[in-house]
Amino acid sequence: MGIKLGLVGLGMFGSQFAKLFKSHPLVDKVALCDCEAAKVKKFLEDPFMADKVSAADCYENLDDICKADLDAIVVITQPWLHAPQCIQVLESGKHVYSAVPVITLPDDNEILDWCGKIREAVAKSGKEYMLGETTIYRPQTMFCRRMAAAGLFGDFVYSEGEYVHDVDAACNLRKVIAERSTGVVGSQHAAFMKKYRERGFKEHPMAYPTHSISGPINVMKTRALKVCAYGVKNTNNDSFFADYDFSNIAAFYQLANGSSLRIAEFREIGAISLERQESEIFRIVGKSGSFARNTWECNHRSVEGTAELIKHCPPGEECKDFQKTVYCQLTPEEMRDPLPEEVKTEFKKVLNPNASPDDDFQPTGHGGSHPYLVHEFVSMVSENRKPEIPVEEAMHYMAMGVAAHQSALRDGELVAVEQFD
Repeated sequence: MGIKLGLVGLGMFGSQFAKLFKSHPLVDKVALCDCEAAKVKKFLEDPFMADKVSAADCYENLDDICKADLDAIVVITQPWLHAPQCIQVLESGKHVYSAVPVITLPDDNEILDWCGKIREAVAKSGKEYMLGETTIYRPQTMFCRRMAAAGLFGDFVYSEGEYVHDVDAACNLRKVIAERSTGVVGSQHAAFMKKYRERGFKEHPMAYPTHSISGPINVMKTRALKVCAYGVKNTNNDSFFADYDFSNIAAFYQLANGSSLRIAEFREIGAISLERQESEIFRIVGKSGSFARNTWECNHRSVEGTAELIKHCPPGEECKDFQKTVYCQLTPEEMRDPLPEEVKTEFKKVLNPNASPDDDFQPTGHGGSHPYLVHEFVSMVSENRKPEIPVEEAMHYMAMGVAAHQSALRDGELVAVEQFD
């Protein structure tokens, strides 16, 4: 028997996930919710959705869908609403999926407060919270998780993560913000933000740190202890940054595993293409193995020994001189974890509708992460287990961003990172 799932938020981003969740073989019923009836109607009248969606399972507010007979609810709404809405879902006795970030606010202390409240709601409800962070299911992260689990990095030494998203990149932030300011909910954002402006709070890149931080932290299964960070201000009076204190922030963290981590969150930088694999990347360096730019390299000093090293090294374009090093240039397909065949078959109808039966499944969305995110949440609910990103880790990403911002405001002063474990 499958699960019953609710989807809240059918706007620009939520619409990309509706058909994926519906098509998963473990989902029996899908309920839809959006405060704009036309968005719900679009999917209700779509023949593809008909076998799992009915008019009786369509709602216009969160209160009503939380009362429905559902196992879990997916929240893909405005980012400033994520945390309170997810808490409401948890308190209604349902598992919850949250689009990233956990919440977006200019007040760092309030961000930490909401993180604590989510952690508490998970503990009290006995239900799970899954953050839909795309980097966790990029092929590079999946590959590095496998290599770390096999111990092939050895002791970790250093890592880097970055989210380079210039305001005028292909995914234009001016247009994204303008789009989020429309509609019934979006039109309320200016009034919502006014109270923060009046109190002197400004926005900053580290308020949305999950794309850059999550890869290294999740692979190494560690935590950040303290950070030194510096920010760069906008100087050309660009109106986009009028309410930002920094347009770019770079941070250097001390990690609990004894290594160090550099994180860069840049919104004003001479890199406007997101298609050159330079926007959401990370590098991890260990004493035995290292990963960067889809390349894995090892030395012969692996604790497991050369034979074991070769065994774990996945096929690549070339592997040179196994007695000294292992070098693998990898493709995304080689790095990805497998999906169950029955899941790929159904997802293929959504993501690759023009493919022939013999064509390979091609995952799409943020480095191919979208179908993996859907499968992880559905599987988590069906198996009643914790998600790949435990709630404590998800909250830690936000705490790392808050600490970095506070350090930048204090001109690089060392700041401790709040822990939620």
